[in-house]
Amino acid sequence: MTLAFLIYHYFPYGGQQRDFLRILRECVARGHRARVYTMGWEGERPQGVEIEILKITAWRRHTLYARFARAVAAQLASKPVDAVMGFNRMPGLDIYYAADSCFAEKVKKGRGFYYRFTGRARHFLAFERAVFGAGSSTAVLVLSPLQKKAYVDHYPECSARLYEVPPGLARDRQAPENLAERRAAFRQHHGFAVEDIVLLQVGSGFVIKGVDRSLRAIAALPERLRKRVTYLVVGQDKPAKFQRLAQELGIGEQCRFLGGRNDVPDFLFGCDLLLHPAYSESAGYTLLEATVAGLPVLTTDTCGYAFHIERARSGEVCPSPFRQQDLDGRLQSMLDSLPEAQWSSNGIHYGRTAELYDMPQAVTDLIEVLVARAAPDSVAAGHSEARA
Repeated sequence: MTLAFLIYHYFPYGGQQRDFLRILRECVARGHRARVYTMGWEGERPQGVEIEILKITAWRRHTLYARFARAVAAQLASKPVDAVMGFNRMPGLDIYYAADSCFAEKVKKGRGFYYRFTGRARHFLAFERAVFGAGSSTAVLVLSPLQKKAYVDHYPECSARLYEVPPGLARDRQAPENLAERRAAFRQHHGFAVEDIVLLQVGSGFVIKGVDRSLRAIAALPERLRKRVTYLVVGQDKPAKFQRLAQELGIGEQCRFLGGRNDVPDFLFGCDLLLHPAYSESAGYTLLEATVAGLPVLTTDTCGYAFHIERARSGEVCPSPFRQQDLDGRLQSMLDSLPEAQWSSNGIHYGRTAELYDMPQAVTDLIEVLVARAAPDSVAAGHSEARA
């Protein structure tokens, strides 16, 4: 098959972007031809992939996305493909990988009444309807039951087109046999003593990930714990306003914003607890990555993968509606309990028994089935040619 993959921007450190690249590579490994349309690409380019970078400009982000969608449609009209797979919501998709939370749900629960009439809201609601609405035939790959429920609540007619896919953790996130040695080496390298408490948060997009909530929870700790804490934030975003908040809360010297990194497993193995009190998260791979690495997790139930934390008994989950005092109390309680708690061993066991690593293969299987179902004659010939 010849497949088109659409993503607004690619950079190496986002969960959506990592999923995109792993699926892309699996498709190419099976002999399919792949063409990517994007507005920007950071990092190494995969071999065997045609990457079309479209130069689109606009003052407003939603205008930029609308122009991108039109430009891609024009490109595909002159260079057709067997199927179009999008990693952002937009018209014209055959398959959508739902890395984003339901926008209609955000408008309903997190915005004022008049927000839905703004140009930005109208754009994103229209693009979401183009994928999930009654007139669409787009097949949607959803990541969690929580995410699926939100989309069905707002777009009941899409239910038959939703396909749940398994997580796609990289196996280097699993706790290694020499975990104790890896932990000691990390802490020595970064200058942490045995008695230091190292809290970790991983994820690009600091606002939606709840970094402000984490900072307030750390500041609320009793002095006996707070003075031992260092808070590490790994992810690609602008940290300035969060650094100011940390200073205002009196913990500025204890917070380090490290940017996007390629050595995330070392942080998972070497820290003491993962903080992830996100406002909204369609999945939250970092929750599972921490769990299988043996790092206890404190998160919120608005993360799609929070149910894995409860199932694995690898940490605690703050229920909705969110209360900062609840997060504060749970963080203190977990830090006091770390020496004797079983969260770490529970998570390592879960990572060795659950099917958490097969997403790229499962998604590519599903792509082949969906495209063959839509055009059995032409695609069947393409499958035979690719396998030959």
